[in-house]
Amino acid sequence: MKLVITVVEDNDVAFLMESLVKNGYKATKLASTGGFLLQGNTTLLIGVQDHEVDPVLEIIRSTCAPRKKIIPQIAPELPTAIGVPVEIEAGGAIVFVLNVDEFWRL
Repeated sequence: MKLVITVVEDNDVAFLMESLVKNGYKATKLASTGGFLLQGNTTLLIGVQDHEVDPVLEIIRSTCAPRKKIIPQIAPELPTAIGVPVEIEAGGAIVFVLNVDEFWRL
């Protein structure tokens, strides 16, 4: 058995959860914050059998594809100044796959 820990942007989590449930997978959703812009993220804990890891990874890849995003750059010393927009990469997912020795549903 494996535990797939997935960190995705809040913007992607609803689509990912819908795809996982539609394909018969369950996930526990945890709110989290972090990363470059301290934006909201969601961490999903997904328990699967070994042979289900690749299908779950494919659902994550297809649902949380990286994309370019334009954000305004504001200088901290001049908070009222209008900065030049900066292009960043958004979306995607961070995924950890861990071995699980025991699983209990109580």
